[in-house]
Amino acid sequence: MTRLLDRIDRPQDLHGLSEEQLQQVAQEVREHIIDTVGEIGGHFGANLGTCEIAVALHSLLDSPKDKILWDVGHQSYPHKILTGRRDQLGTIRKYDGMAPFCAIHESEHDIMGAGHASTSIGYGVGLREGMKLREADGEAGHAGKVVAVIGDGAMTGGVAFEAAHQAGGLGTPLVVILNDNGMSISPNVGALSRYFQGVRLHPKLWHGREKVEERLADLPGVGGLVENVGPKLKGSMKLLNAQGELWESLDWAYVGVVDGHDVSALRAALRQAFKADRPVVVHVKTVKGKGFAPAEDGGLEGMEQWHAAKPGSIVAGAPAPKKAVDPDAPPKPPTYTQVFGERMIEEVRADRRVVGITAAMNTGTGLNLLQVAEPEHYFDVGIAEQQALLFASGLALEGLKPVAAIYSTFLQRAYDQIVHDVALQELDVVLAMDRAGLVGDDGPTHHGVFDIAYLRHLPNIVLAAPRDESQLVHLLHTGIDHPGTFALRYPRGEGTGVPLPTGKDGARVLPIGKGEVLRQGDRVAILGYGSGVGIGLEAAAILHEAGVEATVADARYAKPIDVELVRELAAHHEVLVTIEEGVLQGGFGSAVWEAGEEHGVDWGACRILRVGLPDRYVTHGAPALLHAEVGFTGGDVAARVGTALGVAVGP
Repeated sequence: MTRLLDRIDRPQDLHGLSEEQLQQVAQEVREHIIDTVGEIGGHFGANLGTCEIAVALHSLLDSPKDKILWDVGHQSYPHKILTGRRDQLGTIRKYDGMAPFCAIHESEHDIMGAGHASTSIGYGVGLREGMKLREADGEAGHAGKVVAVIGDGAMTGGVAFEAAHQAGGLGTPLVVILNDNGMSISPNVGALSRYFQGVRLHPKLWHGREKVEERLADLPGVGGLVENVGPKLKGSMKLLNAQGELWESLDWAYVGVVDGHDVSALRAALRQAFKADRPVVVHVKTVKGKGFAPAEDGGLEGMEQWHAAKPGSIVAGAPAPKKAVDPDAPPKPPTYTQVFGERMIEEVRADRRVVGITAAMNTGTGLNLLQVAEPEHYFDVGIAEQQALLFASGLALEGLKPVAAIYSTFLQRAYDQIVHDVALQELDVVLAMDRAGLVGDDGPTHHGVFDIAYLRHLPNIVLAAPRDESQLVHLLHTGIDHPGTFALRYPRGEGTGVPLPTGKDGARVLPIGKGEVLRQGDRVAILGYGSGVGIGLEAAAILHEAGVEATVADARYAKPIDVELVRELAAHHEVLVTIEEGVLQGGFGSAVWEAGEEHGVDWGACRILRVGLPDRYVTHGAPALLHAEVGFTGGDVAARVGTALGVAVGP
């Protein structure tokens, strides 16, 4: 049987279909995602929940003249499928394949690129006001409709409300679809989550047709438009009562709650919203993981488990059988995230002043372990990194020792709080930055490559990075012991397999600003920072085969730099190589040179060779492929050293 979806090569191909056919297309999109993503891996649950939304929007709008903005973008797979990329879905998140989120360079239908939450409404206000200005200046043909699709998890981000505040003040004719499934990656938390839950479950929302018509008619600017709509719309747009006052207080019209899996109801609600010359929010209830039983019927736990699917995790529309465990296979090293989470439990039990803070990433940061073991010492602030650090600042002022575990890429969102509220006040806060370096398939929106540069120039801060999981334990303990701001970066994925310190007395405080020589050689010295140490050791092994013995040292700290170690290395080697998994501009290598100049290091005949990441956004793909692309491997470093020394290195 030929699928209707096979005839959809552009969104305009939906325009001539009946609502029954559109509902069928939505289901075929869902099945395509289950079959494809289940095989190759990728974001899963949220996309299964937006199939009808994508079909309803594209069936009514003329993209790209009309703008559809997908917040975060991990819910945009149906949109990609309907905009000419159906047959490319099997390449998503793969090296040289489709981007994991919306990407402006990939399609004219991807209006904004985003991998961080809460930005779509702000983009939408700018787009719509820009259209009005261009039309007013006589540039005909630019006006179009603008719709932002944002999840209830992303609505916990303050920037979303900043945009809603502006739109209400301006009266911007913008439509926001609030995709409410009760989840971000993990279950949502906080007052806003309870607010949306109340909207979904409040008994007054389920009044009959007469009440629906009566209350909808009272909505300012919208009532006259909806008085005469048909019973199908009235049955699907549930009565607001007092819950809608949040939006009305911001001068938005509110319509909801609409069944997000009913294309007909969605289209009816959207038609009316598009007619209103003012900001309108259409509150849509969806199920994360819709159509895939383990997610749909598994409650919050099932939805969280199937937020993303691993490659080969689904066969014939059902979870793949678990692979038999080889009892003779050596155990895999724990991930850095797991080591961090387990160590946080020990730190809390050793010092009751220690608390862990996450911004809606409890499992991703490993703090889910602390949540279970020591729930009173665990806090989730929602998708609100700024508040995470302000909250940490308040805790620190009260004498506690907060550890804010936030991905390197997401910590960028709280930069002002780091500058103004943590470092300036010299507060006792640990910034635990998971996913430092090139993180892989999520691509440039998620690579943690800027934190060294954006933190190093701040006063009153220590920057540290472990070379392995054992050093992570010691440096976390050191950061908690340190009376001031301490930033600790560590990579995604498995550790190196070294033995771990155990027990509450297993960790030790490492001297601030002191590195360690791991291997003694001559001619070339390699000074690594974090994951750069492992690259340096690989390079040294390759150089050894070429007859060059390299000294390898672990800097441990990018601020303060171990100047005496640098002085010693410069005095006895022809080349000093710095290695960091971050951008070179303003990074660790720059810090080494600057510290040497400031403290009078005699470079003599020693040259500095900096190895790091290029001055461009690196694409998505498996980390090994990305490291090879940018020259961040032991072989690449050895080759560069060989060139500098005039020695042949390589196969």
